[in-house]
Amino acid sequence: MSPLAPAVRDSTTMLRRNLLHARRYPSLTLNLLLTPVMLLLLFVYLFGDVMSAGIGGAGADRSAYIAYLVPGILLMTIGGTVVGTAVSVSNDMSEGIIARFRTMAIHRGSVIIGHVLGSVLQSLISVILVGAVGVAIGFRSTDATPLEWLAALGLLALFATALTWIAVGMGLVSPNAEAASNNALPLIFLPLISSAFVPLDSMPGWFRPVAEYQPFTPAIETLRGLLLGSPIGHNGWLTIAWCLTLTTLGHLWTTKVYNRDPK
Repeated sequence: MSPLAPAVRDSTTMLRRNLLHARRYPSLTLNLLLTPVMLLLLFVYLFGDVMSAGIGGAGADRSAYIAYLVPGILLMTIGGTVVGTAVSVSNDMSEGIIARFRTMAIHRGSVIIGHVLGSVLQSLISVILVGAVGVAIGFRSTDATPLEWLAALGLLALFATALTWIAVGMGLVSPNAEAASNNALPLIFLPLISSAFVPLDSMPGWFRPVAEYQPFTPAIETLRGLLLGSPIGHNGWLTIAWCLTLTTLGHLWTTKVYNRDPK
């Protein structure tokens, strides 16, 4: 038998376990989904006309702001979904199930891999649901080519993987679910100070660097360009660099914490 076969088998089992947990206890996922959906509806129907005039010039209708807003909301959805992953990992740690898994004859890394794969799948499903809400209220991506749609899906999966590794590490070091939720709050807060809601050019000079030099802004600009068929400039390379860096750091951190001998 190939050495990879047990790892794949055990990781698949742990993935199935996490998906079953998400199906049996959907309240956390639904609560995290409510935030991006409510923000989407709030900004479109309360501020949409004003924002459209600011972005598209006088006479622009609400659809201009919907097109601008939805890509940012989709990436915010990923940030919210992985908060649930941090809470789930912390629950496993505090309840002792991970300690039990460590004593069993299974691939050691399969527990973490199962959490990561499950979180990425849940993130993509959440993005599809929120995207459906966006389409229902008027978002259209008619200028994007099939290749750009495929690239957008790859970007979402890559970004979800990067944030998930960070969230799993947060869950491992948190003493309880409440602490894990609090530790993961930056993954929801950062999109609020990015280019998700307003262009960087409209921000005050002292605030713009905060919004510009963080992972969400280039990812949002890249996704926006792919979905709307507009140029993405250097943001694509910045997004890939951010994703690879966060994935590497998150993986190293998570592996180190997970392999550490329990106290």
